[in-house]
Amino acid sequence: MVSAVFHSPLGSAAEDVAATQVQTPAAVQAVQAPASARFDAQTGFDWNALLLSVMPPVLGLLLLVLIWSMVSMATAGGIPTPIDTLKQAIDIFSDPFYRKGPNDQGVGWNVLASLQRVGLGFGLAALVGIPAGFVIGRFEFMSRMFNPLISLMRPVSPLAWLPIGLLVFKGAHPAAIWTIFICSIWPMIINTAVGVQRVPQDYMNVARVLNLSEWKIVTKILFPSVLPYMLTGVRLAVGTAWLVIVAAEMLTGGVGIGFWVWDEWNNLNVKNIIIAIFIIGIVGLMLEYALIKIATAFTYEEVKS
Repeated sequence: MVSAVFHSPLGSAAEDVAATQVQTPAAVQAVQAPASARFDAQTGFDWNALLLSVMPPVLGLLLLVLIWSMVSMATAGGIPTPIDTLKQAIDIFSDPFYRKGPNDQGVGWNVLASLQRVGLGFGLAALVGIPAGFVIGRFEFMSRMFNPLISLMRPVSPLAWLPIGLLVFKGAHPAAIWTIFICSIWPMIINTAVGVQRVPQDYMNVARVLNLSEWKIVTKILFPSVLPYMLTGVRLAVGTAWLVIVAAEMLTGGVGIGFWVWDEWNNLNVKNIIIAIFIIGIVGLMLEYALIKIATAFTYEEVKS
């Protein structure tokens, strides 16, 4: 058998085309992309993603500063400028933990006092609210019994509960903790109860067939299923607690970020009031971020998104 090989004058061009077609996708992108994209491919760093994640917040902050400056000019200095407020903030945070008397303390001590009250009130609300949510969601009779009470008390303003606390506990500190407790308990009760009620009925049927005890039903079936709902309630509750403490401390006095705001208003120190607003927002953001991290660490992948 004889095999013939035919050579075409176009062979070299065809080989070049074939060589071009088998180039790796990265090489093709490097040829077609601009210089910045080629730099990204070489370094393995996505500058576009960094730009998209950084630029929107920066632009938002610049817009806030611009509006703030315009309001300051419109009020003829009644509202301090961002530069003046920044200088005042640098002076305040140069010594945030000074003590010059019971009502003259640094902003650091005031924030820590507020966080202590929030921790106590929120902790008590979690100890009561989460088990109560399990009970209300688990038993229909308890749900029918407590739903009207929750619907009645939940919309009440936090400041309406403060006089009751002052009357019962005879002190500003326990009254503030009581106000945080009564206002932050409702999100945990409601979200936990809703989570229990949304557990698939098939799970409960299996537990009934296996004759599981109520403790095993709670620990093996209900708790893993309810955890995402419960953590959502905790996140909502801690945000409510931080909002409530500022208002409560304005009325009760003592040491705390809310009292600090009211004291600076009495001294007509608007710069410190604006600084306190930013402090309250930053601390609330940190609390929210910490709870989000805890929630994502204990929930399933489909819930994390």
